[in-house]
Amino acid sequence: MNIKKNDTVIVLSGKDKGVKGKVLTAMPSENKLIVEKVNMATCHTKPRKQGETGGIVKRETPIRACKVALYCEKCEKGVRVGYKMDGDKKIRICRKCGAEI
Repeated sequence: MNIKKNDTVIVLSGKDKGVKGKVLTAMPSENKLIVEKVNMATCHTKPRKQGETGGIVKRETPIRACKVALYCEKCEKGVRVGYKMDGDKKIRICRKCGAEI
C-alpha cells in the first residue's frame, strides 16, 4: 500500500466521490484507511463513567485503499505513485509531473 498517515487523498468512487481529506489511520494488513470527513457513520454511545454523557456521535469508518488516490497539489488531481532513489532513500513521486509527494 503506497498511502501513509497524514497523506492527502481524493476519493475515486462511492458516496463521497471527489472529496479530499487527510489520512488519519492506515491499516495495511486490512488494506483500509480512515480518511478525515469521509465515510461518516452515526454511532450511539452510552455513558461509561459517572458524569460522562452519552448520545449520537458521527465518526469516520474505514474505506478501502483502492477507492482513493494520492492527491498531487501541483497537478490538482489524484495521481499514481512512482518511486525514485535519492542516495539510499526511496522517495515517492507523482507519475504525471514528477513532483515529490
